This record gives sequence, C-alpha cells and structure tokens, in this order.
Amino acid sequence: MAAEEIFHTGRIVEITPDYTTVEIVSSPACSACHAAGFCGISGPARKAVQVPTSGISHEVGDEVCVALRRSMGFKAVWLAYAIPLAVLLAVLLGLLGLGLTELTAGLAALGAVALYYAGLWLLRDRLSNEYSFYIKGR
Repeated sequence: MAAEEIFHTGRIVEITPDYTTVEIVSSPACSACHAAGFCGISGPARKAVQVPTSGISHEVGDEVCVALRRSMGFKAVWLAYAIPLAVLLAVLLGLLGLGLTELTAGLAALGAVALYYAGLWLLRDRLSNEYSFYIKGR
C-alpha cells in the first residue's frame, strides 16, 4: 500500500471548516525519493497544501503525514506536460504540412497550448477535487 501513495510530513498551520492547511518543509530526503520528479512538493521551499477538513481531529501545530495517491501524480504529469506537448507538436506540424509559414504555425501552436491551459484553468475546481491530499491516520 505504501508504494501506492506519496507521503510528506508537515505541520498544521490553519484549520477552517472547509480546509486544513498543512505546511510542508522539504527535507534532504526528498531529493533521494524515487517520486521526486513527479511531486511538486520536492523543491527546497516551504509549501502549503490544503486538505479537506471533514473528519480531521487535529489542532494547529500538530505534525501530520499528508499523502497523495501515486496515480494522481502520474495523471498530473500527463495533464501538465505530455498533453500540451502533443497539442503543440500536432498543431505545429499540421500547419507546417498545410504550407503555412513557420512564424504563423509557431504562433498558432502556442495559441493552441494557451487554449489548452485555459481549459484546464476553467476545470480547476473539478480537478482540485480529484487531486486532493489527505491526512494519513495516526
């Protein structure tokens, strides 16, 4: 089960009725983690993640372990990097194949990627429900 999840230890800094904010300070062990390339928390800075509050019996200052399913990390890589690259290349090569100039094709490809990211931004509420961290039991 542990291989199915990505874990980080953090400290609760705020609790609201909707979300509990957990501050995570990356340790040197993060750089050696096999999932560091897929995890947005593995950088050197302090990061704050919001965890749904329902069912949490902790207080501000408690140290907790937050987790995310590994499959969600891979899905995020696809949404953020692989699909936009495919859109960029498909539009660029398709328009070049139709005989458009490189400048026009390049600008259109960048515009297509911008539209893709705008679509992701419009779906952010739905995606944030899928990509939620949770606090592991004690």
